[in-house]
Amino acid sequence: MAWLGSEQHKEVFCREFLDTHQPYQVATLRWPELDPASRERLRSLPFWDEAVATERTTAAKVQAQTALETDPLIRRAVALQGAEEKRHSQLLDSLLRAYDIQPAGAEALARPAAVGADIEWAFMRAEYGECFDSFFAFGLFAMAKDSRFFPAALIERFEPIIQEEARHILFFVNWLAYRRLQLGWWQQPVHLGRRLTALTVQAWRRLRTARGMDDEHFTVRGHEAIALDISPRGFLELCLRENERRLGVYDRRLLRPRLVPTLARAACRVLR
Repeated sequence: MAWLGSEQHKEVFCREFLDTHQPYQVATLRWPELDPASRERLRSLPFWDEAVATERTTAAKVQAQTALETDPLIRRAVALQGAEEKRHSQLLDSLLRAYDIQPAGAEALARPAAVGADIEWAFMRAEYGECFDSFFAFGLFAMAKDSRFFPAALIERFEPIIQEEARHILFFVNWLAYRRLQLGWWQQPVHLGRRLTALTVQAWRRLRTARGMDDEHFTVRGHEAIALDISPRGFLELCLRENERRLGVYDRRLLRPRLVPTLARAACRVLR
């Protein structure tokens, strides 16, 4: 597709990202009052330390990537994503304070997030991780909303975060395609290797989680924490519908993440 990697492609995926930004300040938000049962359910969720750590680390990596971007429009878009990721972290911090939730790794979370020397590699790993996590988060959010597991006012407070994740992964896959097509042919094999390695690392971490070998990445096993009666196939089908709905509002010419939805569809064909 000749359009991919063109100046028009760059303009569209950057402008779509910039123009759909929703401005709000975490400091001005007011958290709803919760009844004792809802407050206890919120406190009992086992993944707050992982959620906060992921948002802080992702924000640091995206902000570091901003300095590498030489194109003014792309740099502006990446800087905005970094600001949104930081805002996600601040929103979670605000929630924990509002409901007196103490994450298990509070001391570790207080330390600055590490980025590493290879900034682009760190950025790609973080964004591939978001592609995996967002797919499952879309389904989890719909489950929590439809089941009224939490009060509607609390669910709606997180709606901007969920939709921003959709924007982030849309921007990333188009940024990646554009970046790849700007490289010389002699640079392509190395870039392909880096992409495949970053993707494989994140896929393996999620596979370990799904198979129960560790407890990281709550979005993969979060439906168990919410403890709703839904089959694995039903959950994947819900994630697929929500993925299409959330990404469907953006320019149809832009690429969408394909790997996780493709794997989910394949799994649905063998699951009951």
